[in-house]
Amino acid sequence: MSFVASLTQQMSALVRGEIDLFKAQLAEKGQKFGIAAGLLAGAAFLGFFGFATIIACIVLAIAEVLAPWLAALIVALALFLIAGVLALVAKKQIDAAGEINPNPVEGIKQDISIVKEGFRNEHAERIAD
Repeated sequence: MSFVASLTQQMSALVRGEIDLFKAQLAEKGQKFGIAAGLLAGAAFLGFFGFATIIACIVLAIAEVLAPWLAALIVALALFLIAGVLALVAKKQIDAAGEINPNPVEGIKQDISIVKEGFRNEHAERIAD
C-alpha cells in the first residue's frame, strides 16, 4: 500500500472517529436538555398552581378576615418553594449540558498536525535513505 493511500485511509478514519465522538456528545447534551425541559415544565406547572392559590388566598382574605387565607398562603408559599428548587435544578442541568469536551474542531486540528508530523518524519526518512 502506498504512503498516500495509507495517509488518506488514516485521515478518513480520524475524521470519522471525531464525527462519531461529536455525535455521542450531542446525544448526551440532548438528553440533559430533555431532563432540564421536564424540570422547567414541572416548575411552571407548580408555579401556575402557586399563583392560583395566591388568588384564592386573596379571595378568602377578603371573604374572611383571618383563618382560611392563612392556610392558603402557607400552601402557596410551599408551592413556590418547590417551583424554585425545580428551576434551580433545571438551570444546573442546562449549564452542565452547555459544555462539550473535548472540542471536536480542536481534535481534528490535533489529528491533522499529528498526521503532518508523521508525513514529515516519513519524508525525512526517505530522503535520508
